Amino acid sequence: MRIVALAGGIGGSRFLRGLIATEPEADITVIANTGDDLTLHGLRVCPDLDTIMYTLGGGISAERGWGREGETFVVRDELAAYGLGPAWFGLGDKDLATHLVRTQGLDAGEPLSAVTAALCARWQPGVTLLPMTDSRVETHVVVDNPESGRREAIHFQEWWIKHRAELHAYAIVPVGAETARPAPGVAEAIEAADIVVLPPSNPVVSIGSILSVPGIKDALRAAAAPVVGVSPIVGGAPVRGMADACLTAIGVETSAAAVGRHYGSRDDDGILDGWLVAPDETDLAVPGVTVRAVPLLMTDAETTAALARIALDLAHDVRAAGRA
Repeated sequence: MRIVALAGGIGGSRFLRGLIATEPEADITVIANTGDDLTLHGLRVCPDLDTIMYTLGGGISAERGWGREGETFVVRDELAAYGLGPAWFGLGDKDLATHLVRTQGLDAGEPLSAVTAALCARWQPGVTLLPMTDSRVETHVVVDNPESGRREAIHFQEWWIKHRAELHAYAIVPVGAETARPAPGVAEAIEAADIVVLPPSNPVVSIGSILSVPGIKDALRAAAAPVVGVSPIVGGAPVRGMADACLTAIGVETSAAAVGRHYGSRDDDGILDGWLVAPDETDLAVPGVTVRAVPLLMTDAETTAALARIALDLAHDVRAAGRA
């Protein structure tokens, strides 16, 4: 079975771990968000690519859900002692090695997809991990900046980490996306897939960033495979993070129904065939999409694998019903 997943960081990584557990023989390709990427101290940092790679490769911090297990922050503290920021984004000492290798590869002219493959040769994540694009795309957020006193665009990471998404977002813009192209293998993987899954990642700055790359949404709409999504919203609130602030910025209500309608049905210029929502949302409807209410919380390895199994079963049911 050939499975393609579009994924962000923590929630996507956890779902992918369950997907591998429930379908260990499947050929899984993960198309990862790179809109969160940024350059710090001259190093190119790709948070979602690294979170997926570390999680599936067994090196993630179990406590934080990001960064390396057993991490130290000596270099970060030394930089702070020199007065070099940003203090709100801490690069761990082990993590620095990954960014050094990536930056050296990029500076040598290698595309991000090739550098990612080289990094994965060490971590062996058990999937083919592809960036959404080899082009530089960075998500920015338009806010009233309290430091400058002006309305301006700041990097998503500054808004998310430094300001905890508490500054009102007037717009969220994937800068550079309009001229980007899917990374090598992205469109081909979608075309060849038997099932496409959208894990419970942020619909605006993770899945939305991936879909902002011209050609990816069209590939999903043209795919023979059913496309099934897992809601990141339970009981009107994000399971993790501040996705509600992102949804508000684009005028979408924080609800499973609204996110499902935001993605839309493939019958009506959208991307979904199936949509998994929480049990208390049994009356939820998304026009043109098969909606199924199931437990969504990934509390341990067993519940995570069970959720992945349900997503695959829904995809099979959608196909059997002739909806894809």
